[in-house]
Amino acid sequence: MADKRIMLAHGDGGALTHRLVQELFLRHFPHPTLHGLTDGALLPQPNGPMVMSTDSFVVNPIFFPGGDIGKLAVAGTVNDVAVSGARPLYLSVGFILEEGLLINELDQVVHSLAQAAEAAGVAVVAGDTKVVEKGHGDGIYINSTGIGVLPVGRDFGYHRIAPGDVILINGFVGDHGLAILSKRAGLTFDTPVQSDCAPLNGLIETLLERVPEATSAVKFMRDPTRGGVATTLKEIALSTGRDIYLDESSLPLREEVQGAAELLGLDPLYLANEGKVLVVVSPEAAEAVLAIMGEHPLGRDGAIIGRVSEGTGQVYLRTPLGGHRILDMLAGDPLPRIC
Repeated sequence: MADKRIMLAHGDGGALTHRLVQELFLRHFPHPTLHGLTDGALLPQPNGPMVMSTDSFVVNPIFFPGGDIGKLAVAGTVNDVAVSGARPLYLSVGFILEEGLLINELDQVVHSLAQAAEAAGVAVVAGDTKVVEKGHGDGIYINSTGIGVLPVGRDFGYHRIAPGDVILINGFVGDHGLAILSKRAGLTFDTPVQSDCAPLNGLIETLLERVPEATSAVKFMRDPTRGGVATTLKEIALSTGRDIYLDESSLPLREEVQGAAELLGLDPLYLANEGKVLVVVSPEAAEAVLAIMGEHPLGRDGAIIGRVSEGTGQVYLRTPLGGHRILDMLAGDPLPRIC
């Protein structure tokens, strides 16, 4: 495009809006439904119940080690659909652009979003763009909605969780939070910390297809994003009325993340993740699930990190010295604009 930056006229529905859609967005999003440029996407009727999730992304900065706001929008939305047991199929994306945003930066974000969607096997079938005055935004915000179909027989919910169930995670915790913090604060580490931002539907589908009697072995799934692993597990504990015991020595945690978190006075268990899933499984299936998880690129560092017991909704962290620490919900976000 001849224009170097987003102008208010790019959002007025006229010639510049048309050019932005035709020359930038449609170049990256190939689905024929979108190219029809109608007011709604006509989609085939799914064979099963539909699952829909919507999310908004305001991460600062928009480019960070391991990803950007475009990749994050896909991963965050796809993962919310996938942990419900559904197969994600479609995305809608809404862009709120600030006047003055470099168009080549927008192009990079849209390209990244399109690549992430293609890798996840989902199609962008609807979208919208708005422009706000300079100083009324922060470069770019993205709202995305995901739609998937729930295969017959899948039932994952709090009601399935029982005492004795085992909790697994597919890899290292806290990477996304530290990656954003390091970029925002200009911190450097001997070993760079990268965001774990990734769509997890491929890993989740592999687990559900390969685990014997998966519909009964896998009880529940959640992605521990804002508030981290600790807050997510506390939500599970409160919703089930069960206690959860975590083993600190079993938690997969990079040395550089642990060291940086200690230096900054942060707890890695409360740092956001954007490529992790907590899976609650029956005890007899735990090792099989872990083995299958380990065969997938996004599950090679998976681990069994805790168990469910009778209780009143508490989360306890067993320390290497044999003591226990109570984990509660995050109170006051130490790192806003994380996703």
